[in-house]
Amino acid sequence: MSTIHDQAMNYVYQQVLHRLLSFFSRAERTALQLLIQRLVVAAGGMERIGQYKVLMSHSGAQDSCYTLAFLRAAQLSIASKAPSTFQIRVATLRVGTTTPAIMEVLHRSYSALFVYDDPRVEVLMVDNREVLPFCHLIPISDAGRELNRTNMLMLGHLRGVGGVFEACDDGYLAMGEFYGQIARWDGGVDALIGGETVRQQKQFLAGFKRGAVRVGLRVPLEPEQSFDGLFSTLQKLRPDFYRVLYAGHERAEWRPQERFDARRAASYIDVLDLVTGNMEERWPLLTEFLGLQPDAVDAPLRENPFASPLLSAHFRGLQASYLKGQTYEQGVALYIQRVLLMMRKRQVPERLCNQALDLYGNPQTLAARRVQSNIEAQQTLGLSEAQQLCLLFTPFVDEGAGLERFLRRCHPGMLVAMPEVHKALQGNAVAEQVMQWMVDVSGLPVHLMRTLYGMQSVPDSGSELVGQAKYARRRAAPL
Repeated sequence: MSTIHDQAMNYVYQQVLHRLLSFFSRAERTALQLLIQRLVVAAGGMERIGQYKVLMSHSGAQDSCYTLAFLRAAQLSIASKAPSTFQIRVATLRVGTTTPAIMEVLHRSYSALFVYDDPRVEVLMVDNREVLPFCHLIPISDAGRELNRTNMLMLGHLRGVGGVFEACDDGYLAMGEFYGQIARWDGGVDALIGGETVRQQKQFLAGFKRGAVRVGLRVPLEPEQSFDGLFSTLQKLRPDFYRVLYAGHERAEWRPQERFDARRAASYIDVLDLVTGNMEERWPLLTEFLGLQPDAVDAPLRENPFASPLLSAHFRGLQASYLKGQTYEQGVALYIQRVLLMMRKRQVPERLCNQALDLYGNPQTLAARRVQSNIEAQQTLGLSEAQQLCLLFTPFVDEGAGLERFLRRCHPGMLVAMPEVHKALQGNAVAEQVMQWMVDVSGLPVHLMRTLYGMQSVPDSGSELVGQAKYARRRAAPL
């Protein structure tokens, strides 16, 4: 029976490959052969390809869907001509902004590529530091949502009031930890596959190291320029990146613990030169084969991979109106102008640029967009607008240096209680009403606000050397 089953499945895989290749242009078929050659060389020859395992992180974005389809075509092409083929581990880190719609996109693409029942493909997701089989029907756990929310708030406050207000900046550090853990889980992997641009790689590495410095990790002072050095950097850090930030407080461990014992010298295989192409030419593959929605205007707008364009525009509007002496509308407009420039540099079709401009650049709909932004911030990040403003002003770090400015601008009625707020942050007993107000306005428990009070901010701009020097002075415990 198993032989009959294997024959039936091989026939199905051949049909999937045949249909997948029918969407490839001549240039893409040529690129596919180059990818196969690259993988065979990395594995050490065709005779070792069956033991070679690659990791791909899937965000649900169009580029990720395309890259996985390309990788799956290489896997099935080799299998059609050789006794064995390489293995794929595709994994998704669930964060607050991993919405049910994104999970549905992942499911449709996995189903189209027929990976669920293929033993050569592992389809995983990580929720609250637990590795699980992927299932689009399971909502993110309450504990996972709270973990992501707390990390986002803590790292956001540590950026200091001078840093760019990007509420999902913690995603870079979370993804770095995710890469290091999922790469060594259950036998490990040999390589990470990625199609990120040079700019995206630099942006990720800069964000990751910035986050690492904020939480008190000692990272190499010389910044990496590409993912080629990602795993060497990760291997220099202990597995739990947040151990210093939450020292003395209970934290979820990566689970199942007994399966995190493998360490391979994983490398990075860059496929950007192979998957770069005209976005218009990809639409049939993305929509007809993988089932993506063709009207996803937001996708090319994403500047930060961990925040929606709607929230990114909203946060820049708040920063402009509360800190820069401008209007909310000016902050949003400047953000959209910069993102449109980036889209045109990436040769995004002009019709999508115009749709994005209509969607976010229309003054008549901006008030409604702001309401929508607050709804999304509450649903995906668990933040009210009052908590967003607290995060904007970062009033607790640096021994409360920004507290007076925050109260004067946002809560003038609490200025009289400012000495009591300082006392609470210093660990002294104060009136319960003051403590409750602090929790409500920040979204953080008092003990974590006290942690922030004793830490120094690390702005987005400036030298990492300066930031690490500050941490070295204030931390006596070995890292």
